[in-house]
Amino acid sequence: MKFQEITEKEYRQFWENHPLKTFLSAPEISKLREKQNWETNYVGVKEGKKLLAATMLLSHKRHFNKKEFYSPRGYLLDFHNKELVSFFTQELKKYIKAKNGYIFRVDPYIIYRQRDLDGNIVEEGEDNREVVEHLKELGFKKVPIEDTEQVIWMFSLDLEGKTEEQILKEMKPNTRNQIKKTEKFGITVNEISYDELDRFQNIMVETGERKGFKVRSLSYFQEMYKLFHDKEEVKYFITELNLKKYVQGFEKEKQEKIDKMNSLSDAKYNDGAKKNLTNEIASFDKRIQESKEIMEQTGKEIITLSGSMFMLIQPEVIYLSSGNYEEYMKFNSQYLIQWELIKYGIENGFKKHNFYGIPANINEHPKDYGIYEFKRGFNGYVEELIGEYELPITWHYKLMKIIHKIRG
Repeated sequence: MKFQEITEKEYRQFWENHPLKTFLSAPEISKLREKQNWETNYVGVKEGKKLLAATMLLSHKRHFNKKEFYSPRGYLLDFHNKELVSFFTQELKKYIKAKNGYIFRVDPYIIYRQRDLDGNIVEEGEDNREVVEHLKELGFKKVPIEDTEQVIWMFSLDLEGKTEEQILKEMKPNTRNQIKKTEKFGITVNEISYDELDRFQNIMVETGERKGFKVRSLSYFQEMYKLFHDKEEVKYFITELNLKKYVQGFEKEKQEKIDKMNSLSDAKYNDGAKKNLTNEIASFDKRIQESKEIMEQTGKEIITLSGSMFMLIQPEVIYLSSGNYEEYMKFNSQYLIQWELIKYGIENGFKKHNFYGIPANINEHPKDYGIYEFKRGFNGYVEELIGEYELPITWHYKLMKIIHKIRG
């Protein structure tokens, strides 16, 4: 086996066909980082002309002119091949030291232990605890989850071999009903162009301010579009509602309920049915009034409800970012956008729809548990990755830790 630098072309060909492939390890991500003053190197292990392992190494200068190295979702290799992992790690450590590096970070795209819909560990399921132990034996230290750069806990839905009808049937009743309602009342999901990304950004900013999270800049979304959109590997969507049609739909349903109630006799046994119909009519009246008020306040018949960003790189569709205008959350448009992308995944041969991040340890009902509940409604399973690890390269590692601790 021989450790060596490889070309971007060699790396891309290896990445394209690797089972651990994901968007974060794509060469395009290095182009994004380079705009933030990171440098890129590609390294691998060959046996003859055959590439056995590879990783994309990103680096930038920190204190004392020393460099931090990071391999997003690396390595690309068989982590159960301990000889290969050990050889690659030891050679990589020498390589990084020679490049003036003091630390190497990595967050492999590997499941820790298989979990079910409720986050419970599946006995006899996939188990990569040995991989974790081996990384620790090689000197890697696990990073606390609150300090990790990438998502560790996710929620996913398998698409392979399934039909739309089957997936819809397996959803929670409330989720299925919400999808049908959004379709029924004319909410639309529309892909937006590069020149419209400010609309998506505005939604994200409003959501971030409300929920207290930092929102990526417009330039980030623009760069991701330029890097991935030509191959349809990133798509941005907004959901819209035609209020005039929405009101017309409710007025039609209201009239149907009125006609039904008028057809009932005054017999005592119809009292229950009449009461239910009266409540439904009152509910329609409320929605009609609310919609008319929105039209009056905004001066618009068509309003924007929410926005979402998806990465579409085989084998998975990833629901990466999303936001909602608070006053329009009651229209539940995010249910529809998920369903549209699930259908897209089935039609285009994707194996998985990845709803992406959920709170850690969901069985403890942590903050933002509602995010998990929303995604859980589509059916699927919880995924816990093995996490992020850092490998000390030189004595500067401890010094940097002290500096970072002092600076908070």
